[in-house]
Amino acid sequence: MAAAVEPEPQPLSLELLPTDPLLLILSFLDYRDLLSCCYVSRRFNQLSSHDPLWKRHCKKYWLLSEAEKTRRKQSWKAIFISIYSDLGRYIQYYATLKKAWDDIERYLGQRCPRMIGSLKDSVQEEDLDAVEAQIGCKLPDDYRCSFRIHNGQKLVVPGLMGSMALSNHYRSEDLLDIDTAAGGFQQRLGLKQCLPLTFCIHTGLSQYMALESVEGRNKYEIFYQCPDQMARNPSAIDMFITGTSYLEWFTSYVNNVITGGYPIIRDQIFRYVHDKECVATTGDITVSVSTSFLPELSSVHPPHYFFTYRIRIEMSKDALPEKACQLDSRYWRITNAKGDVEEVQGPGVVGEFPIISPGRVYEYTSCTTFSTTSGYMEGYYTFHCLYYKDKFFNVIIPRFHMVCPTFKVSTARMETNHNEYAMDEDEDSTDTDEYEDRRRVLDIPAPSGRCPRHT
Repeated sequence: MAAAVEPEPQPLSLELLPTDPLLLILSFLDYRDLLSCCYVSRRFNQLSSHDPLWKRHCKKYWLLSEAEKTRRKQSWKAIFISIYSDLGRYIQYYATLKKAWDDIERYLGQRCPRMIGSLKDSVQEEDLDAVEAQIGCKLPDDYRCSFRIHNGQKLVVPGLMGSMALSNHYRSEDLLDIDTAAGGFQQRLGLKQCLPLTFCIHTGLSQYMALESVEGRNKYEIFYQCPDQMARNPSAIDMFITGTSYLEWFTSYVNNVITGGYPIIRDQIFRYVHDKECVATTGDITVSVSTSFLPELSSVHPPHYFFTYRIRIEMSKDALPEKACQLDSRYWRITNAKGDVEEVQGPGVVGEFPIISPGRVYEYTSCTTFSTTSGYMEGYYTFHCLYYKDKFFNVIIPRFHMVCPTFKVSTARMETNHNEYAMDEDEDSTDTDEYEDRRRVLDIPAPSGRCPRHT
């Protein structure tokens, strides 16, 4: 009897799968692969257009909600393709930046409503292309993407990018719109091919983004300029680095704001950084400290690093009424990075002798300088009881560290040092007007020596 011939096994094919498991497989594909499936066969074309498959991509890349879909009256796939045709070049940045903008708008809407009104509407691709043609440099896609969401801010106070205030010094940085930024684009020595991102109308201070890797900068690096006061070359500018890319710079700032890392004081964002471990409790009184570095009052040459700190003194609301007390004096132990120690003692704080009672908070701001890039302070306050006037006690101030940002030394300074004795007479004789222009652009308050510890 002849043996039965077994049929040859059919090759495995996704197309032979039933619809439900095939749709499940397609749901794991990225939008590129899902689009490619449209060209495989008629069945794949139909299945890859299954609308729920595109819902995930619309939410992931464009942060679209069900309400927005209803408003648009289109399928998820049609919406995805429509937005992609406009913003597709930014697909790797858009969701991150859109979320950051949404988060900060929501946060400021509750705490700084007048700042929301200063934000400008988005710009179009042709506007950004025109700016690139004007300055002769390409803008990074993350920067362009952000301005497709909001075109920066009007030049008003308070600035979106944070404020800082001392007794005789105030800074508030606006996020520049694209046209104002292009107008401040720099081609002069020391700041070649640098685009300003922020501007303070009080100090003239800006944060710049390097659009090319020149003069010792990395491409797209963000920094504060810092004139080298000891260099003979007026174009010698050191840099305090604040970001490695626009995306990192902007989103890290927004995260600090919305998580409460930066306090809101009188309807403004203040760029004080608080270390959660920098808190000390003595009895019913808690002292916490936040700090900030001020680049506009600092320099690398000569080494002069300016810091401000904000101290919060609070008595527990559960304390007994007879615990009320008054601050008499303070003691500081100040140590720089070399281990040099300075001790300071004096009456009150910032000329005041605050009274602390149950539930009451007292805050004040002061400053200090170091000749090293970092240092720390610690100490105590001496209080006397209001009910028992002969009773004195000390309240610990926790140790708090201050560290200046990473900085880069001017390449012009290094060249000047290399050619220290090779001065060009012609250049020296024609530099006057150019130097005055540079000086005006870089006109920030010069460090006036050591900040008084008792201020």
